[in-house]
Amino acid sequence: MDLKAICVLSVILVVALSTLAEGMTSSTRCQCKLAPSERRNCGYPGISAEECKKAGCCFNASVPGIPWCFAPKAKRVTKVCPNDPYLRVNCGFPGITAKECERKGCCFRAHPAGVPWCFYHRTVEE
Repeated sequence: MDLKAICVLSVILVVALSTLAEGMTSSTRCQCKLAPSERRNCGYPGISAEECKKAGCCFNASVPGIPWCFAPKAKRVTKVCPNDPYLRVNCGFPGITAKECERKGCCFRAHPAGVPWCFYHRTVEE
């Protein structure tokens, strides 16, 4: 293979690996607090703690006979109506009623003046 082809393949490999790395997120401590019986295997036999964490998984080798590298708990997400009126994103139209707004699945608060009264929920991770 000539040098030009090797360079092109190297660039493709670097781009592919960086794209894969962007998709991985590390788990938070509370997501890794699972009872041993709830652990779902996330690695392979002999995986190191570093490799496991790089894969976005949790690692705990304190209990023999169960997965040490395991999938974290799913993040809990809730919808809330923002308290700050200036964070509201309009979901309705002038004169919309509370009932019409709620049918659209939005929040409704008829105060203060000058901000949307019908507005979208905000998603919050717990």
